Amino acid sequence: MLQLAAEGILPKPDAAIFADTGWEPAAVYSHLARLETEVATPAGIPIYRVRRGHIRNDALNPDARFAQMPLYILLPDGSRGMLRRACTAEYKIAAIKPCVRRLLGFEHPSPVPDGVFAEQWVGYSIDESSRAARATDNVAYTRSHFPLLFLPGGTGRSTHGWTRQDCERYLRTKGFENTPKSACIGCPYHTNAYWRDMRDNRPDEWADAVAFDYAIRHGAARANANGHPLRGQAFLHRSCMPLDRAPIDHVTAAEWRSRQLDMFDAVADLEIERGCSPWGCRGDDDEDDTINATWYVEAPNAA
Repeated sequence: MLQLAAEGILPKPDAAIFADTGWEPAAVYSHLARLETEVATPAGIPIYRVRRGHIRNDALNPDARFAQMPLYILLPDGSRGMLRRACTAEYKIAAIKPCVRRLLGFEHPSPVPDGVFAEQWVGYSIDESSRAARATDNVAYTRSHFPLLFLPGGTGRSTHGWTRQDCERYLRTKGFENTPKSACIGCPYHTNAYWRDMRDNRPDEWADAVAFDYAIRHGAARANANGHPLRGQAFLHRSCMPLDRAPIDHVTAAEWRSRQLDMFDAVADLEIERGCSPWGCRGDDDEDDTINATWYVEAPNAA
């Protein structure tokens, strides 16, 4: 969307906001710097980096505020589940809201007058139109808009709205064929293919994820320090095995399907390996696969 706006295909936005959890892959930070230098600054579009803590460090610090990650849980009776996700709201949405208020000229606690709002672009492609239909604005001063759903000239399955393949083709023509996905290094929603790529090609990040997986086994440090231990053991991989021993070399059915596609249209991994947008967390389609585990969590402050 930033490139399209820089070209004048989309209207020029007042700003772009990047919510940083503090634990993105190095390639994401490099890509962001390149976007700013080559696209945003020449187009006169400022990029604001916002952060509300460091998700990895906060999880292991007994004195830090921490919102739970969707960790896989092995319960004492051998059953498995998943913690409810609160990290997106805390580390992304709650970081973006104050920036939007500042841009509107009404910082908290000043109320935003009725009728004053920011049009907030969300980059859903038509492949994700159902997710756009479910999206809601939880504050009156933002109204979500989905430019890619209404952009004409798509060359994929539809001429009304761009598919993910359309976006990838467009990025290739602009020299951004290796656009990385934005997601925490230790996000439990990573697919086997993503974990393998990290292990084989990004050894430092793999070692970081493995170390965190072992460190988080008994839950967040603050919850334990406050007498609210995790009921069971926590893991980053769905197998509920330590990450460095988890069956990440298993090729899932979804990955096999992706390998059988025409190479021009193939997506790197179709098993819900999306980036982690504040309004498009990869786990949104899997919310039923959760359990109510005993883990103390503070509710994020209202913006």
